[in-house]
Amino acid sequence: MTTDPAESFATPRAAAGVLFFDQADNVLLVVPSYKNYRDIPGGYIERGETPKEAAAREVEEELGITPPIGRLLVTDWAPNQTEGDKVLFLFDGGTLTPEYLDRIQLDPAELTSYEFHEVVKVHELTITRLARRIVHGHEARADGSTRYLEHGKLTG
Repeated sequence: MTTDPAESFATPRAAAGVLFFDQADNVLLVVPSYKNYRDIPGGYIERGETPKEAAAREVEEELGITPPIGRLLVTDWAPNQTEGDKVLFLFDGGTLTPEYLDRIQLDPAELTSYEFHEVVKVHELTITRLARRIVHGHEARADGSTRYLEHGKLTG
């Protein structure tokens, strides 16, 4: 019996999200209509898209705005029992100016609201693995680094 070596390769689902901030350095969290926790703008990468293109598309679909998407802050290898292998990319959306804030129009099929919160409080507001990613993204933004995580934890 021969086994196809390709069957042993990981085939992760890939997703991309964006961290946006207000003038006080609070992070934007969205309230999805289909989840029981706060999230960040983003979603799964479609065939043929780059992670950054997916992040920009998801922001436009969910928030109705097209701000520039900045550099990569975090890559997280984050398998999930219910969803399998996942790799997640987190980009810097920068500070949302009043120009963009005034134009936000939520996709009601996906989001019910958005809010800005202090980064130190994200562990109270969302799931642990996402909270870790947000904290590392905020720190990477501040120190100019890019961080590689596994299960939301810095490695090495």
